[in-house]
Amino acid sequence: MSLKNRAYDAWFAKVHGSRLIYNSCWEDPRADRELLALAPRHRVVMITSAGCNALDYLLDDPASVDCVDMNPRQNALLELKLAVLRCGDHGLLWQLFGEGWHEDFATVYPRLRPQLSATSKTYWDAQPKAFSKRGRGSFYFRGAAGDVAWLARLGMRLLRPQLARGAERLMEARTLDEQRQIYSELEPKLWTPLLRWLVRQPAMLSLVGVPRAQLALIQRQYAGGLNAFIEDKLRYVTTELPVRDNYFWRVYLHGAYSRDCCPNYLREEHFDTLRDRAERVRVHTGTLSAFLQANEGPFDRYILLDHQDWMAAHLPAALEEEWQLVIARSAPEARVLMRSASLDIDFLPEFAQARMQPLADTCAHWHQRDRVGTYGSVLCARLSPA
Repeated sequence: MSLKNRAYDAWFAKVHGSRLIYNSCWEDPRADRELLALAPRHRVVMITSAGCNALDYLLDDPASVDCVDMNPRQNALLELKLAVLRCGDHGLLWQLFGEGWHEDFATVYPRLRPQLSATSKTYWDAQPKAFSKRGRGSFYFRGAAGDVAWLARLGMRLLRPQLARGAERLMEARTLDEQRQIYSELEPKLWTPLLRWLVRQPAMLSLVGVPRAQLALIQRQYAGGLNAFIEDKLRYVTTELPVRDNYFWRVYLHGAYSRDCCPNYLREEHFDTLRDRAERVRVHTGTLSAFLQANEGPFDRYILLDHQDWMAAHLPAALEEEWQLVIARSAPEARVLMRSASLDIDFLPEFAQARMQPLADTCAHWHQRDRVGTYGSVLCARLSPA
């Protein structure tokens, strides 16, 4: 391994081992819920991320949602959201996670703290300014992904104010034709040689959760490499899908959601339902394999995000073990959903692929309509049990 690659891996490990990475989920639950066809009897296992989507899935009334993440800070974020739900205060939930700030988080935190695990208490005890409006102005401009959003926003406002105003116009567009016109004006100004260089840098990629394995997949498979991949994905999201409900990109531009452009868990009409079902969500820190070894299931739905890109490149034996456990713990007609930087998810163990019945047409349909739009492919498949 080259010195450059070793440095990339070391920096990625340092970032992911010491910080909150995702302050909002970067997968579209509208697509997920259509692909998964969740039902009231289903037991769900998923990677936690920021917890937004776990709460979204509760709207389909599953029996349980087990959230697993190796990063305890991600679980701490979900636990805080669950604590606010249980306290029955939608105004507080909106202020913290809709507006992204609270004028006195230190005052409300003691009400929430008793509902947190010991690990999560330790994390939030040390984050009294996480929701402060001073400085960066928003929780969504903090954490690793928030660092990138804040730097991009600051750079546009200070160095490229016309670009910043154009981005604002784009997010307020009401038709696809209007979006296309605005983006055609913005695109030549956006992709300068400096920005193309910045988005290739390991320091930047690690902050938004892109390991070297995913970078290698994109560079190897996508014509034009990483820069072309990012530019094409952004162009598609902004010109082929309505931006008026794209809360994923809006929150990183504004540092806040709007009432009509936000995740479902923040909508007041869903609050009572989510509060009543919050106890169905359980949080576990560790690997997915460790969770499955300790819990026999059977489980009906698995949401694996994109972590297997990294496992396939670095821990193939662990990838095989994870799939053995997923299959062993699966209920009849179980489904697994995952995303990848790869254009074709062909790196799974042969024994796992042999048990899959991919929902190819449905996956293609929802991959094209995914409002995040940053992945190379999505796989949702039925699993035959062991």
